[in-house]
Amino acid sequence: MKILTEKFTSKHNTAPFSQIKIEDYQPAFEANIAKARAEIDAITENPEAPTFENTIDALDFSGQELDRLSSIFFNLNSAETCDEMQKIAQEVSPLLTAFGNDIALNEDLFKRVKAVHDQKDNLSLTPEQATLLDKKYKSFARNGALLSEDKKTRLREIDADLAKFKLTFGENVLAETNNYQLHITNETDLKGLPDGAKEMARSLAKSKELEGWIFTLDFPSYLPFVTYVDNRELRKKMAIAAGKKAFQENEYDNQENVKTIVKLRHERAQLLGYNSHSHFVLEERMAQNPEKVQSFLNDLLEKAKPAAQKEFAELTAFAKELDGLESLEKWDGAYYSEKLKQKLFSLDDEILKPYFKLENVLNGAFTVAEKLFGITFKEVFDIDKYHDDVQTFEVLDFEGKLVAVFYSDFFPRKGKRNGAWMTSFKPQYIRNGVNERPHVSIVCNFTPPTETKPSLLTFNEVTTLFHEFGHALHGMLANTTYPSLSGTSVYWDFVELPSQVMENWCYEPEALALFAKHYETGEIIPQQYVDKIKESASFLEGMATLRQLSFGLLDMAYHGKPQVIKNVKAFEKAAMDNTTLYPDVAENCMSVSFSHIFQGGYSSGYYSYKWAEVLDADAFAYFQENGIFNTEVATKFKDNVLSKGGTELPMELYKRFRGQEPKPEALLKRAGLI
Repeated sequence: MKILTEKFTSKHNTAPFSQIKIEDYQPAFEANIAKARAEIDAITENPEAPTFENTIDALDFSGQELDRLSSIFFNLNSAETCDEMQKIAQEVSPLLTAFGNDIALNEDLFKRVKAVHDQKDNLSLTPEQATLLDKKYKSFARNGALLSEDKKTRLREIDADLAKFKLTFGENVLAETNNYQLHITNETDLKGLPDGAKEMARSLAKSKELEGWIFTLDFPSYLPFVTYVDNRELRKKMAIAAGKKAFQENEYDNQENVKTIVKLRHERAQLLGYNSHSHFVLEERMAQNPEKVQSFLNDLLEKAKPAAQKEFAELTAFAKELDGLESLEKWDGAYYSEKLKQKLFSLDDEILKPYFKLENVLNGAFTVAEKLFGITFKEVFDIDKYHDDVQTFEVLDFEGKLVAVFYSDFFPRKGKRNGAWMTSFKPQYIRNGVNERPHVSIVCNFTPPTETKPSLLTFNEVTTLFHEFGHALHGMLANTTYPSLSGTSVYWDFVELPSQVMENWCYEPEALALFAKHYETGEIIPQQYVDKIKESASFLEGMATLRQLSFGLLDMAYHGKPQVIKNVKAFEKAAMDNTTLYPDVAENCMSVSFSHIFQGGYSSGYYSYKWAEVLDADAFAYFQENGIFNTEVATKFKDNVLSKGGTELPMELYKRFRGQEPKPEALLKRAGLI
């Protein structure tokens, strides 16, 4: 336990993963909560009058050991979990929620914060200090400090329940993903499937001591199957299995969890004086209110829907012409989209994959960052890691000084949740004149290497890597005083700008020449393929936009106004009705595995992907006008966006970088919708 309650003695103060035992976590949480509580008591019992330094500054730097422990534990609970960890998560989450509430509802602490806030106009604060003061005051007001005692008690109960229900939701989705496998023993059933995907399925079967091939709902297994397998019945089987995760009226069913989470969120918002959960959330976002989000989504819907309907009609006609299909179903979408893409652009992932060996793509991301921001990545082998798949890097500036520690973790495995994400094991901050550098990680689920081939990425996986790497740069290049304002600690609808803008380099010949090299011959990707990648970038973009908007609208339907949800499936269907292209599948329901909004932090925030796309298209247009490796533009982006975290309002930071507010035309033009 001691290892988790004291400052680490490891290189760069990195997490000593190999020395941590599972039984250390629970007592360490209890000890670190007690220590953090004592730090809060020291603030409230200070006999001196409240000042910015002895109250706001002290509060932001309190509980650092607890924060560090929480980031280690919950990051591993996503990337390398097991039954014991999940059990501990269920036990410590309510403790952390209760402690958070003890701070938020601490009247003596709030009085001190309010006293400083009341005199803010007379204090000579930096913009960052002014932001921190405002944020601390609001965190009390928005978490019940102004409520009566009985309402404070109810708020605590709601928060404890929400923490548990969200955890259970995620555990159910993971269990349902792990519990399904499709075992194929007849090779003719796999006609159409590329060799790489087949070999991966064969390896998986071997590892389970089975003959034939095994396919799972993990993305690198699932996606090639529904994209390439000619056998329509098997594609249907796989797609329905994916769509009914946590919707099977078994012990992992999430329907009641969805209803409960929505109900509790709404009650919490009303308790705090807001009309809805969305009103509460959006007060602290660039969008500001649900009406603005609805109007933003509906405006994009109006522009995208005609294009999406036209594309869907063309795809349907193509499937009919090719295979005599009368109606296009959900399990046909990826399959016929890929076939049509090949016909129009003579381009498929199997032609491209040899040029996207994982190591080369990662080095490409590093080289792009070096050209833009003057940082280099050096792989090191003396930093502890939590799994053999993980790689560790020192990130250095042009003088050789440490900028960050970077971890990468790329392959699916049992105990690792689906998807891709960036996270942090330690934030950046400045204390006692020392600029503490961050420890940042990206976690993905890419196609693993096989006995005969290295890990070769689909183009979609290439853009995913660059996306998560953009988030990582936001964390690594942070340069703020306070940990709570550092790196990705920004408004949720601003956080996707650095990640989405980085994806643009994947389409540029100048950038691709740096890393898109054939893994056997070293040949740089032919220009004709690059042209086709660019040409096909807006292929079926109307349909893709409609899909994203449907998720945003569903999120707002759950959280935008008071709801009595009798039937989750019926509610979902009604909310997405205006964006629906494919016939409904009775056995499937998306809400019950919509982890972004029911487990992650995207409730009333899913729209932010599209919102950030407007920002990123506008921002990249600025690079294109001046050259995609223009250091002057890159420095402005680094100094005004990446390094500033949440120290100022996002729109002010954006305007300082760009010289103007973003224009949605750049996105619509890039997507081929105008």
